[in-house]
Amino acid sequence: MQKIIVALAGQPNVGKSSLINAISNAKLKVGNFSGVTVDKTEVVFNFCDEIKCQDYEIHIVDLPGAYSLNDYTIEEKVTKKFIENQDYDLIVNVVDATNLERNLILTTELLESGSKMVIALNMADEAKKEGIYIDEKLLSEILGVPCIKTSASKKEGIQELQKAIVEVFKKPCTTSKIVYSDVIEEEISKIVDFFREKKYHCKIPLNKIAIKLLKEEKKIYKKMHDDPIWIELLPIIRQSLNHIYIHYGTKDLEEIFEDERLAFARGAAREVMKIEQNRRKTLTDKIDDILINKYIGIPIFLFLMWGLFQLTFEIGAIPMDYIDIFFSALGDKAKEIFPGEFGSVVADGMISGVGAVVMFLPNIMILFLGIALLETTGYMSRVSFLLDGFFHKFGLHGKSFIPLVTGFGCSVPAYMAARTLKNEKDRLLTLFIIGFMSCGARLPIYVLFTAAFFDESIAGNMLFVIYVVGALIGLAAAKVLNLVVFRGEDEPFVMEMPKYRWPSLRLLWHTVYSQAKMYLQKAGTFILAASVLVWFASNYPKLPELEKSYELKIEKVQSEGEKQALKNELQAKLLEDSYLGRIGKASEFFFEPLGLDWKLAVALEAGLAAKEVVVSTLGVLYSLGETDQTSNSLKDQIRKNIPLPTALAFIVFVMIYLPCFAASAVFTKEAGGVKYLLYLFIFTTTTAWILSFITYKAAGVFLS
Repeated sequence: MQKIIVALAGQPNVGKSSLINAISNAKLKVGNFSGVTVDKTEVVFNFCDEIKCQDYEIHIVDLPGAYSLNDYTIEEKVTKKFIENQDYDLIVNVVDATNLERNLILTTELLESGSKMVIALNMADEAKKEGIYIDEKLLSEILGVPCIKTSASKKEGIQELQKAIVEVFKKPCTTSKIVYSDVIEEEISKIVDFFREKKYHCKIPLNKIAIKLLKEEKKIYKKMHDDPIWIELLPIIRQSLNHIYIHYGTKDLEEIFEDERLAFARGAAREVMKIEQNRRKTLTDKIDDILINKYIGIPIFLFLMWGLFQLTFEIGAIPMDYIDIFFSALGDKAKEIFPGEFGSVVADGMISGVGAVVMFLPNIMILFLGIALLETTGYMSRVSFLLDGFFHKFGLHGKSFIPLVTGFGCSVPAYMAARTLKNEKDRLLTLFIIGFMSCGARLPIYVLFTAAFFDESIAGNMLFVIYVVGALIGLAAAKVLNLVVFRGEDEPFVMEMPKYRWPSLRLLWHTVYSQAKMYLQKAGTFILAASVLVWFASNYPKLPELEKSYELKIEKVQSEGEKQALKNELQAKLLEDSYLGRIGKASEFFFEPLGLDWKLAVALEAGLAAKEVVVSTLGVLYSLGETDQTSNSLKDQIRKNIPLPTALAFIVFVMIYLPCFAASAVFTKEAGGVKYLLYLFIFTTTTAWILSFITYKAAGVFLS
């Protein structure tokens, strides 16, 4: 006869004693836990597994009621010490079904222990009387452990509970799971990735080690301290903790993880529980009744996003002209200081290219500030919950919302944020769709074209439309991929529901500053190099004979207008015969059905490196032909040289095609191989070409 030792844990007044008494033929042993005057009740009973024809002797140790595994009371100390140090086979967590959310807080702590576990949803009959209905099967899927409805008073669910104890005992390892907020999950992933790169092996699961390290548990620190890997691991832990401190505005890890457990418990309870009877609502409940209302919740969210894009365009446009004037003056000064070819590369290559990107820094900062505000207040988690049902229609997970909305800022952290999706199918599908959410690097392109073709009064609205259309295309693509490629069962959704907070100024500053810094670093390094490369490719090879023939023509002409026309014609021919022109001409056949000329083709190809380069490339290309003093900005050149149907097709292509090199590299790593990047390239390029073609033809008909 096999012996099973069970630790019976739960908060006070959840009916643990009643549950023990409900077990027929129970043999009770009453004593004290060592060193304290707290009662120790142990129950012993036999259970026969009829299928396996095997008998079990089950010992249940009733632990003192504890609201959490802290050291505030003697009971909590005893329970915590037993869970952490004693030998037992599994935990039975008794939960009051009439107060699920509060009880799940202790449940999350028990799940963190990594022990095998069964949850008894006790007082299920009382919950039903109060109009509380719990989907125990869904809760089992969310938590990864069996959840059994029981009623100690009516002796209901007792046999099911006994069977579940034996079944879990026979399993080789625990399947329990708890999902933290994206900030914590991201840091857990960093530590786990490091362990995997070092091929570190341990009996404890790597993610459990990472959680214990982030919680600064002394035992794991002592264990890891003597390991050679510790020297490299310590800086990673420090960096992770600093990120967590900044996000939460405190260095109290106990408080941070208490908030995490509360948020997870609240989210899980909301997902599996329905309450028919009215009860007194908290302020959070009252706010949630409005913000995640099934009728007005989504319109409120769309209004907030519309407002964000209005601010992005309206306020961001104010400093743009001044930045443009500054870089133009700087370019003229560079030509005075450095005459000849070197002056041209500095002014038309370096300064013009970088300036075209830096000009949009205010827009980027406003966009990131808006997203950070929505995240830090706790609103983003509510939107995920709100959109879960809507997303499921397209095959996406409700939690996909966080990486998707992060994609509006930058695709790199968005791809990393998809790690919070534990189901492989949901994660891959989300990764493939993130690119359809226009990142901040695409914003300069949209702002440039909307400013060129639309009045300032509606430019912000057009910007909002572009982002919404891109997102809708992404959802449609998700539906297609879900039906054709990523088939499989949906994973149950639980989104942690953090309490509403006033936004932390320090966190907002950290978010906006770090993103702006990254943007400027790209402008000052990669984009600078790309701009110089584009300048070189557009200025070479030199054609002295062609230049000489045009100089003779210009000398013979008397009219200033005719001279100007010949100069423009010369520059157009030089550009067309340059290396850049040859590359554009070679690929023009692919883009020609979309109404795009070789210049726009080159800009799109340069955008594969970084989307910001599209603007700087256009700046270099069109500034070369600019000799009219009245046309002193890039948007004027865009308006003059590109028809509106072509511009719309160009925007659609930018909206959909492959993200930058950096994002593509992260996608490859997160998806699991280069083959997925190839699939993404084929999928996005094909989709972009087809939709751009439709846009060009439709716009040509309606605007003719």
